[in-house]
Amino acid sequence: MRKGGVALIALIVSGCASVNQELLKAELPEIPGQWTADADASRPASGDWLATFDDNNLRGLISEAITHNNDLQAAAANLEQARAGARISRAALLPQIGANFGGSRNAIVTDPTTAAQAGGGGAGSSSRIFINNFSLGGSVSWEIDIWGRLTDETRASYRDARASMADLAAAQLSIAARVAQSWFALIEARQQRELAERDVEARESNLRVTERRYERGVASSLDVRLSRSALGTSRANLALRQRLELEASRALEVLLGRYPAAELQAAEALPEVPALQGAGAPGELLARRPDLIAAEARMEASGLRARAARKQLLPAITLSSQAGTSGPNLGDLIDPQRLAGNVAGGLFQPLFQGGRLLANSKRARAAAEASLFTYAQTVLTAYEEAENALAAEALLASREDALKLAFEEAAAAEDLTERRYSSGAATIFNLLDAQTRRISAESQYIQAQQQRVSNRVQLYLAIGGDFLTEADLAALQEGTGE
Repeated sequence: MRKGGVALIALIVSGCASVNQELLKAELPEIPGQWTADADASRPASGDWLATFDDNNLRGLISEAITHNNDLQAAAANLEQARAGARISRAALLPQIGANFGGSRNAIVTDPTTAAQAGGGGAGSSSRIFINNFSLGGSVSWEIDIWGRLTDETRASYRDARASMADLAAAQLSIAARVAQSWFALIEARQQRELAERDVEARESNLRVTERRYERGVASSLDVRLSRSALGTSRANLALRQRLELEASRALEVLLGRYPAAELQAAEALPEVPALQGAGAPGELLARRPDLIAAEARMEASGLRARAARKQLLPAITLSSQAGTSGPNLGDLIDPQRLAGNVAGGLFQPLFQGGRLLANSKRARAAAEASLFTYAQTVLTAYEEAENALAAEALLASREDALKLAFEEAAAAEDLTERRYSSGAATIFNLLDAQTRRISAESQYIQAQQQRVSNRVQLYLAIGGDFLTEADLAALQEGTGE
């Protein structure tokens, strides 16, 4: 059923340390040496995909989003949390050392009357005796990681930190792509709004001409009503395009971390889409895409935790030591004659815990297996996105060329119909139809341009492309002395 054969992905216990070879196997179709949608695209990918659009405004917007976007701030905080968790896990491998200091002062009241009744001396006034006591102690405890359980848990935590780092990189790439696509969507919205404004102006001009012709008895009232209807439709479309432009501006402002006030102005035209330099080989995708790197790290972490859970069934060996000194004076704390301590070792073997440890081991193993197949599915989805974007490159280019031709011919037909209508050789139906066709063709042509440039961004996102912010460029220029 699977094309291209089957490849087994296995992570060896002694290598990247997961559960075992039997568990760490996933069936994936054989990865081809070049893209099926475009074999020529297997050339090395460009280093900075932002440079291909030659848009300084876009680079500035992406730099702003990288600095202020809330999702990126959350991803950075998650990375710090994962790093701290890794350090916490590593601490379990080291001895735990503690110290304590205490001091007390006790007062003892002596009663001469009680002493006389007990056969002591005569009765007299009572007195107090004060007794000081100072103590200083320390303790050391250490679980010997003889089976490697603590090491597995520590390595799993570091895999989590690596996954969080990849998540941050993936979030940065995703935000850059979303900002680029939102910027291009805003440009298209502006062009569509300007087109709707020109359409309204043209319909208003038609109505004035038709009303004059009606006053001269050349046109009928039907012509006037049809012109008014067309003008109303155009005004409604203009209101729609104005709303869409405002919404596109607000969407981009939110990505930038700004208040959505719809104050961001778009460029006048969409950028030209340059020829694709390359997308890299399909096999490079596993090391390029941050989300795949994160999924792989989490798969390894799950495997390590499953192995650590099995080792919970083995005995644990601990060493502990305590030492302390005490006395009525502070100087006694440094007297070696008063020092006392002990060293103890222990072996703990779980015998019966109601099946908790065994169930925990099975759960961890199932979680590792689930993460493995999740990773395999993530890889397949990544290849699907890349192949779709590559295939769309040529198809969208063909569609854009076809719509450009349709728009140019529709515009020429509109000019011809307007002249014929003015001379009485064409009806109002011919004019309105020609204008509607031209408006529709131009609108679709603008949309096709936006879809093509946005697909290029989607392709760079699918292959895990690199990009440079303004800060990166400044650092490079400073390093080269430019």
